[in-house]
Amino acid sequence: MAGVSRDKVASHQKFTDKLGLKFSLLADPETGLLKDLGAWGEKKLYGKVSEGPIRSTFVSDAKGKLIKVYPKVKAKGHAQQVLEDVTGKP
Repeated sequence: MAGVSRDKVASHQKFTDKLGLKFSLLADPETGLLKDLGAWGEKKLYGKVSEGPIRSTFVSDAKGKLIKVYPKVKAKGHAQQVLEDVTGKP
């Protein structure tokens, strides 16, 4: 499991240490990977159009094959939904 954001490595390290995360956070300050994944682009917030990260989740199997994509997700309830989809249990 890994997370990707535009933040720098030092910022990721502080965040990882603060929350005790057990997965890697990848730094993509130039947004190349985020754009390739479709996780960076135009979005609207309160009617204002801007460019930025589009929260997305990509699930792969043990061999690294992509098996499911959740584009434009909302944080609330999303982790539970992914867990249910992956395990097949509510």
